[in-house]
Amino acid sequence: MSEYTTRTELLLGNEAMQRLQSARVAVFGIGGVGGHAAEALARSGVGQLDLIDNDTVAPSNLNRQLFATRSAIGMDKVDAARIRLAEAAPDCKVRTFKTFFMPETQEQFDFTQYDYVVDAIDTVTGKIALVLCAQQAGVPIISSMGAGNKLHPELFEVADIYKTSVCPLARVMRAELKKRGVKRLKVVYSKEPPMRPAPSDEQTNRRTVPGSTAFTPSVAGLIIAAEVVRDIGRV
Repeated sequence: MSEYTTRTELLLGNEAMQRLQSARVAVFGIGGVGGHAAEALARSGVGQLDLIDNDTVAPSNLNRQLFATRSAIGMDKVDAARIRLAEAAPDCKVRTFKTFFMPETQEQFDFTQYDYVVDAIDTVTGKIALVLCAQQAGVPIISSMGAGNKLHPELFEVADIYKTSVCPLARVMRAELKKRGVKRLKVVYSKEPPMRPAPSDEQTNRRTVPGSTAFTPSVAGLIIAAEVVRDIGRV
């Protein structure tokens, strides 16, 4: 095992670490939630990571996104992530895709290559497509529900989508997945009612930009990483 995974191996054991090192995990969306999930997976010994995101680092990302720094502003998020992960977890092979995942772009990905899929994207259409692709390929997937407009990371839970409540995004996903015959989906969600954000210059007539913090989406991302590591390592 690598030197940086020795403390993890003390808890998980050698066999689990071997499974993690052999695993290939796809993280769709590397913003506030997905970025923290991706780095935790790399530092935990996952051997291969595919990072999928078409966005660039903006000043408004600095308060919560792990790969967002002043020097990275304007850089593609996946490029900023690859640079940081090369320093933090040099044995992790990172592939990057500057792609906005939607049904129209899903054919770019062979889901049978993955051992696990992390859904940390924002759009309902994209999330549904991800779930269907992963389940059709027989690949485990964990999906992040709403982390914006919330201040209590201690209220996050791991549950099946059909056992969620309160979260508006989870409500929409339950209805849409039921229509498509999806029987189960592991999610990270919160029962905290979302706050109403103050008016913002970024606000448009069609969309209100959600508020967020350094600590709420990061916790959701770390919970996701923990689930993936335990499932792959079978611990």
